[in-house]
Amino acid sequence: MSNETPNTEGIIKYAKLKTEKSIQKVEEAIKKMIKKQMKINFNSISAESGVSKAFLYRNTKLRDRIETLRKQQEGLPSIKQVKRNMSDASKDVIIASLRKRVKHLEKENKEIKEQLKIQYGVCKIVCVNSKTY
Repeated sequence: MSNETPNTEGIIKYAKLKTEKSIQKVEEAIKKMIKKQMKINFNSISAESGVSKAFLYRNTKLRDRIETLRKQQEGLPSIKQVKRNMSDASKDVIIASLRKRVKHLEKENKEIKEQLKIQYGVCKIVCVNSKTY
C-alpha cells in the first residue's frame, strides 16, 4: 500500500522557498539595524527578523556575516555611551546658561528693588507731607 518512490519535489521546493524568504527577512533586518546603528548579534537579528537563532547558526553564510558585523561593532562605542556623553556635554551647556540667566535676573531684581525703594521713599515723603497740611 505504501508508495516506494514518494514524490517529494513539492516539499523540497517549498522548503527551499521558505529558506529563501527567511534569508531575505534576515538581510532586511540587518540593513535596517545597520541604518539605525543597533547592536548586531544573533539574538537581536533573530528578534528583528522573526527567524529562529538556530536557523541563523545553521546557515553558514548568514552566520559568517553576523559574526563579521558583530566583530566590527566591538570597537565602536554603543549608542547608550554616545548619548550619555552627549547628554553630559549638553547638561554642562544648560547649567552654564542657567547660571548666566540667574545672574542676570538677580541683577535685574536688585535694580527693581532699588527703584522700588526710591519710589516708596518718595511716596512716603509725599504722604507724610500731605497729612500735615
